[in-house]
Amino acid sequence: MANQEHLDILKQGVEVWNKWRENNKIVMPDLNTANLVNEDLHFYELYLTKLNGADLSGANLVGANLNGSILNSANLIGATLIAANLDGIDLQNANLLSAKLVDASITDANLDCANLSEADLRHTNFHTTEFNQTDLSRARTGWTIFADLDLSTVIGLDTIHHVGPSSVSIDTIYNSKGNIPEVFLRGCGLPDEFIEYIPSLTGKGIEYYSCFISYSHRDDDFAKRLHNDLQTKGVRCWFAPHDMKIGDRIRPTIDESIRLHDKLLLILSEHSVQSDWVEHEVEHALDLEGERKKTSLFPVRIDDAIMESKTGWAGNVKRQRQIGDFTEWKQHDAYTAAFDRLLQDLKA
Repeated sequence: MANQEHLDILKQGVEVWNKWRENNKIVMPDLNTANLVNEDLHFYELYLTKLNGADLSGANLVGANLNGSILNSANLIGATLIAANLDGIDLQNANLLSAKLVDASITDANLDCANLSEADLRHTNFHTTEFNQTDLSRARTGWTIFADLDLSTVIGLDTIHHVGPSSVSIDTIYNSKGNIPEVFLRGCGLPDEFIEYIPSLTGKGIEYYSCFISYSHRDDDFAKRLHNDLQTKGVRCWFAPHDMKIGDRIRPTIDESIRLHDKLLLILSEHSVQSDWVEHEVEHALDLEGERKKTSLFPVRIDDAIMESKTGWAGNVKRQRQIGDFTEWKQHDAYTAAFDRLLQDLKA
């Protein structure tokens, strides 16, 4: 329970509080379980303060100094911590849902099991911070620093909204043993070429074949869903624009991307079997099979159009290949079963 004397001084305003802190530097204020809902605490000197279980929801902590404070299980839902100093802070199990942490410094801190879902983390500096089972679901990042961290157990990295590039240090990649979703790394701005080499850099074996996804833009809903789910599972994918006129400027890039990936994951539908662009990609994949002496084409279907094809490339695919069945992809259980089978077959 909060020390009533300390709480009374706090309520007298920032000038009184900060002067008291300056004159009582050896005192560690006790504000445990204090009710500070919507309190205006901007520029308060709250360093080395006990705030365990305190309710700071909606509080204004802009520019506050919370260096070394202890906020285990504190409630900071919707709190504003813009430009706040949270270095060395203990925020284990704290609830920072939708908190604003723009320009905050959170180095050498403990955020184990904290809830930062939907928090605004733009320009925030995370350095040597503990992130065990921390929830970052749907948080906003951009120009955020993730340095010397272990992100391998962080929840929701694949759902983060990237409004700009962020910095992910080599230390973070090594500490995480490469167990960081590719969609997060790509959102931070890391190039595909570097992401591709992360498993070899960290000594982590390559679990799945990489895929170039070939599809018609009219099947965009399914293609996006499949792409997102594959990336979440750690399958490196290239998601190409389709049904465009094959031009000299675009074609070499597409051809090189197909060459750089292990499989061409072909989404077969009534639209794709009529696409000249998809036909070109299939022919290129078949040429690569001849060069590599191993299977590159990996077809799945979302309707029965391919089963009715008798001639041309589509007819050859039907006759010569085992085709994955996603015809009931709009039904959750059927999609999950087909996806699990696809994932199993993509194991390297």
